[in-house]
Amino acid sequence: MKIELAVPGEAPVLLDDAPFATLPPPPSAEPARLAYAAVHVILDEEYGARGHSPEHPGDPEEIAAHVDWERTLAFRRHLDDQGMGIAEAMDTAQRFELGWPTAERLIRECGALGLKNGFVAGASSDQRPAIDRSADLIEAVTEQVAVIEDAGGVPVLLPMPWLSRTGAAAEVYVEVYREIIAAARGPILLHWLGPMFLAALEGYFPGESLEEILEVDPAKVRGIKISLLDAELELTLRQRCRARGQFVLTGDDFHFSSLIEGDGAAPGGHLPLGDRSVPDGDFSHALLGVFDGTGVPMGHALRHLAAGDLGSYRAIAGRCEEYGRHVFRAPTEDYKVGLAFTAWLNGHQPNRRLVNGRERRRDRAHLIEVARLASAAGAIADAALAAERLSAFLADEG
Repeated sequence: MKIELAVPGEAPVLLDDAPFATLPPPPSAEPARLAYAAVHVILDEEYGARGHSPEHPGDPEEIAAHVDWERTLAFRRHLDDQGMGIAEAMDTAQRFELGWPTAERLIRECGALGLKNGFVAGASSDQRPAIDRSADLIEAVTEQVAVIEDAGGVPVLLPMPWLSRTGAAAEVYVEVYREIIAAARGPILLHWLGPMFLAALEGYFPGESLEEILEVDPAKVRGIKISLLDAELELTLRQRCRARGQFVLTGDDFHFSSLIEGDGAAPGGHLPLGDRSVPDGDFSHALLGVFDGTGVPMGHALRHLAAGDLGSYRAIAGRCEEYGRHVFRAPTEDYKVGLAFTAWLNGHQPNRRLVNGRERRRDRAHLIEVARLASAAGAIADAALAAERLSAFLADEG
């Protein structure tokens, strides 16, 4: 079905719920890459009456009372059905505005779903009101690592802004990470997030600290998620990790298509990740917020890639990347607006709200383009429903 929606003052929006009609059907091949979708939280209809905003944020306990748990967990099952693992309690879920009690519940509820493709989850220190010294930081992160492990997930050590804010030296970074790694059962993953996502992380991993941390215990530290939007740096890091039997998960929402494809060859072996076996080769695996909005088409693309059909993979993944480049355009930290909007168009949530009213951080024109690109990428499941909702949005926005 194709629906052309007239938009006053704009080019028409063409919505299509049969985007793969000209491509071969997806093969039954299992994806040859790990692919984790960093997913957002869905809020109930009553939350809009709270009046929260980025300038006047709500109390985390009050916000938590408006999480729509049924839809939030159903969305995770939906992505699991597409072959995606779940990356829980990451920034996509606005966890630092929701607070640790809700993040902990997300982790435990996600673990209880018994997802076929497993889950990873972010470990930080936000259960503590303040961090005064490195020992506090180590203890707090270690506590969260244990929660994730107990829930059946793989901990992802989120960046620790305390280190960059205090101007910690490289040796302090190494010691903090060394202590956390030693306390973990494993496996664990690292996370390198750039300042375009969080300004406080400017200068993170000074000197050779990252390489030293990765070398602490490669059998336990299985890899790193890198979100710097720097493809060349990722390629360099990927080669260094492979030499130690580790792997990279791309977090580059601008260049993920080619990074995941790599050399296009079939995996040359496998690496352990707990009780799972991870394909090894000259390519990146993925942990991406863009998969929140493109789980269906990227599930198709990854199966085509596993079957060696590079043409179909590139056709689909390239359109998903174009969607990602728009959704993650500067200011990059507002990317969640487009993801929630896409989920709303697809009927996964009854509204397009985000925590603290952040859905208002992108304008009408930006969201019209989100709809266009989501449709072109094959991320619209029901064109009629999406057209109805987009028409209502346009009427409300005038």
